[in-house]
Amino acid sequence: MMKKEMFVALVILCIITHVVRSVYEILKYKRTIKQGKLSFAIIFTNMILLWVSWFLLCRVDLYRVNLPYIFRVTGITLSGIGIIVFLTALFTIKTLETYDGNLITTGIYSIIRHPMYLAFILWLVGFPVYFGALFSLALASLFIANILFWRYLEEKELVKRFPSYLEYKKTTLF
Repeated sequence: MMKKEMFVALVILCIITHVVRSVYEILKYKRTIKQGKLSFAIIFTNMILLWVSWFLLCRVDLYRVNLPYIFRVTGITLSGIGIIVFLTALFTIKTLETYDGNLITTGIYSIIRHPMYLAFILWLVGFPVYFGALFSLALASLFIANILFWRYLEEKELVKRFPSYLEYKKTTLF
């Protein structure tokens, strides 16, 4: 596949996977879909497609700029921090999408309410900066708004589910 066609295909795939995740979040919030093994498998596969397509898109972005070395280092550092934050959160809750226990307020969750979403945002900014990928960086702003929407829906649910959530929210970031 030629670079231009690959670029367009990856942009479309990134957008579709973000839309699928948003539809899932809305259906989950409205309790139209129940969390279970099938929904987890679908959304997990979607998220893998989302992130693989994102990383590839940043590499093949047709609209590039040659950024100074310090920007590239900053971009890869943000991405690395995002990976560490994501893995720390994952090892703290030990599950994805199917957590049904008490409000977690220990470990990284004692500082950051939504570390996985924060990690996603760091990847969305870090990788295009590292690659000097201007289109991807512009697209990242839409995707960050989308992640903030997911967080908004999740916070509404957490307020209903955990009476202590509003107090917890006051003592943590993001």
